[in-house]
Amino acid sequence: MLELQQKQELKQKLSPQQIQYIKLLQLNTLDLEQRIQEELEENPLLQEGLDEEEQREEEELDAAAEEMENELEETDQDDEEFDVEDLLNNTDDLYGYNRPDYTDEEDRDRPMRADQTLAEQLQEQLSFLNLDEEEELIAEQIIGSIDEDGYLKRDAESIMDDILFNHGVEIDEDDVERVLKQVQSLDPAGIAARDLRECLLLQLYRMDADVGGRDTAIAMLEDENEAFTKKHFDKLTSRLGVDERELKRAFDLVRQRLDPKPGEGTFSEETNYITPDFTVEYVDGEFVITLNGRNAPDLHISRHYRQMLQKLKAQKESDGEGDVDEETREFLKNKFDSARWFINSINQRRHTMTLVMDAIVQLQEDFFRYGEGHLKPMILKDVAEIIDMDISTVSRVVNGKYVQTEWGVYELKYFFSEGLETTDGEEVSNKEVKAELQRIVDDEDKTDPMSDQELADALEEKGFKIARRTVSKYRKQLGIPVARLRKEIVLDEEADDGAGAAD
Repeated sequence: MLELQQKQELKQKLSPQQIQYIKLLQLNTLDLEQRIQEELEENPLLQEGLDEEEQREEEELDAAAEEMENELEETDQDDEEFDVEDLLNNTDDLYGYNRPDYTDEEDRDRPMRADQTLAEQLQEQLSFLNLDEEEELIAEQIIGSIDEDGYLKRDAESIMDDILFNHGVEIDEDDVERVLKQVQSLDPAGIAARDLRECLLLQLYRMDADVGGRDTAIAMLEDENEAFTKKHFDKLTSRLGVDERELKRAFDLVRQRLDPKPGEGTFSEETNYITPDFTVEYVDGEFVITLNGRNAPDLHISRHYRQMLQKLKAQKESDGEGDVDEETREFLKNKFDSARWFINSINQRRHTMTLVMDAIVQLQEDFFRYGEGHLKPMILKDVAEIIDMDISTVSRVVNGKYVQTEWGVYELKYFFSEGLETTDGEEVSNKEVKAELQRIVDDEDKTDPMSDQELADALEEKGFKIARRTVSKYRKQLGIPVARLRKEIVLDEEADDGAGAAD
């Protein structure tokens, strides 16, 4: 027997305007510029900058101001005598320079020229491989699947599926493997490897055979990779049939000459340039927070189209019809609403971002005044409570946004961390503890690395009360291996000298 039940639920549904605002909030400065440009191209009613009438008024005001300035200059010239000595004694112009027409702030915001990306560099090299049409298709798919570190993170089957779906061409796994080998022959060495071992081997294969330690390094990675990664030196010397000196040469070659991230080296400083979304300055005892001007473009609805809509509305009210058909009328109305919503979303985004940045500065005042070493524990909830907004909103603002400070450029996420109590009972950011842990490891005796308990003891001596398991967690987060893997081979110089003398 069927039972009918009535259930009442309360659900919140986001409006299209709210969805648009949320999406805009997630964008950084450069992505926002691109999004605004797309909206300007799609919506003829949306315009950037002053409209024609406002522009004309601005020009008229500028012309009037220039005319007044010229009149004042003529009056000054009539009243004052020209002194040749003053001109001869003025050396400022002789040893000065011509200041550019833009201000310091405009210069700071000016984007730097972007160099070639890794994909573009690899694409250019394809012409030297003599590939046929199908092979070139595979090569382009492989290049498009290489991550920023230079690794190919997709398997052959995924590449085959993409080519079939996008181009309707069926290829087999052997074709992918064959073309991959050719892509791996491109520069930089080690590119398009599927894991670290393959990346290192690709670089070793390209080296001259007479490079010291090369053959041992290749054998070590090809046949004894597990022993290599775990630094089982005794097993390696025995299985490879080499002495400690040769093993150290191989280790040094891998560690010092090979690049574990070949993709990173192809990006210049200019390519990785970050455009800060905020600037925070400490001026006359107060913090001045500036939102990058590109986050607040001068957008408005075209006066021409606005007047057209008003005219159409008046015609419809007077006689029920107009000169324009209903479809055009509906199009203009939709575009008008879309432009208005977009402008409101941009303004709301600007307001929310400023509130979040202001709250971060309040909570991290010591950092912005004194720099690193003064970071306090802070979570998203702390900021959300100050600005009375949802944690998810703060998260969207923080993600991918950067701030220019007196101490450098920082991602907003940098300022959020958990707290840890010191031996004095004060709370300090775990980022400060991690930084100190990194310094201790960097300065330790590499022939006798410290265990996690010894690291915990060293941190406690510096005032950080921390458990061994917490040290282990922080060490892993910093990418620091365990003590055994940090140990380095150091040859016994006296024994070597004695052997040399005997020879």
